Amino acid sequence: MEGYFSVGASRSREPSIHQLRLFLTLNEELHFGRAAARSFITQPALSQQIRELEKRLGVAVVERSGRTIRLTEAGQALLPEARAAVGAVDRLRRVADAQVRQASGRLVVGTMGAEASMKHTRSVLGLLRNRHPGMTVQLINLGFGDHLAALAQQEADVVFLRPPVTDDIEVHHLATEPRVACLAADHPLASLPALTLAHFSGVPVVDMPQEVPRLWWDFWAVDPRPDGSRVRYGPVVTDMESLLHTVAAGEAMCFLPAAAREYFARPGVTYVDVADLAPSTSALAWLRARRSEATVRAVRQAAREAMTRGVSDPEAMPA
Repeated sequence: MEGYFSVGASRSREPSIHQLRLFLTLNEELHFGRAAARSFITQPALSQQIRELEKRLGVAVVERSGRTIRLTEAGQALLPEARAAVGAVDRLRRVADAQVRQASGRLVVGTMGAEASMKHTRSVLGLLRNRHPGMTVQLINLGFGDHLAALAQQEADVVFLRPPVTDDIEVHHLATEPRVACLAADHPLASLPALTLAHFSGVPVVDMPQEVPRLWWDFWAVDPRPDGSRVRYGPVVTDMESLLHTVAAGEAMCFLPAAAREYFARPGVTYVDVADLAPSTSALAWLRARRSEATVRAVRQAAREAMTRGVSDPEAMPA
C-alpha cells in the first residue's frame, strides 16, 4: 500500500455515512463476501467503496490477504469514531422522523406481549380516536429486546408495557394484576397446592438478551429473592413464543402477569399462583423529553380521562 496514500490527499472529501456503515459491517464479518451479502451489494462494489473510504480518510483501514482480511492499526483506531458517527446520524434520522410524525398528526404506538388486547389499552386508544379523529394511529408490536429501546430511539411515540422502566421514561399507571409462575406442565412444582417464592430456589429462570435493561428483568425474575439469594438463569429468549417453548421443554421457568393464563395458553405449559409474589402493573410510557409534544400529550390526556372514567368498553365511550 506504500505510495497509495499521501498526507492530506483526501482532506477535501469526507467519508459518506454509507461507506462508514460498510466499514462497520466489514469489521463484523471480516470477509468481503459475507459483508457484501449483508449490505445487499456485490463484493466488487463493497471493495470499491472501502477503497474510496480509505482514499477519503488518507489511511488504509483493512489489510487484504486473499480471502482473509483484518483491520489495520488505523482501522482499529477509527472504529469507535465510525460507530459514533453512524450512531449520531441514526439518532438524527429518528428525531427527524418523530418531528415529521408530530407535524402530520401521526402517532406510533408500541405494544408488548398481549398489551394491545387489554381492556385498558383499547379504552385509551378508543378515547384517543374519538377525541382526535384526524390523528393517524399506527400500532407496532415490540419484543423483549426493543420495547424500551423503541422509546429511547424514537421509533415509537408511546408504548403500552409492563414496568419497571429506565429513568428517561415516564409512565401513567393503567392497571394492576397478580403475577403467576409459568412452568412446564410436568414440572414437580406444578402439582403442589400452594407455592411461595422459596419453592423456586435453584429453579432456572429464562434470561433476556443483553440489550434488555437489567432492572426490568430483575423485577420479572425476582432477582434477588426475598432471602437475598440470586437467581440461576437458563436459556436466553427473545419473544413470548420462544419463552413458552423453553418453558414447555422444561429448560427454565418464569413469572408472568396473570393474564397470560388467557392470552398465552399453550400445550405443555401451566400457570400456578405464588402466594408471596408481588403484583405487576400495566402502564402507558413515553420518553420524558417528549412529554409536551402534541401527539404524546394527546394520548397522555386520553389515558388520564379513560382511567378517571373507569371505562373498559371503547365502543361505549361518548364522542
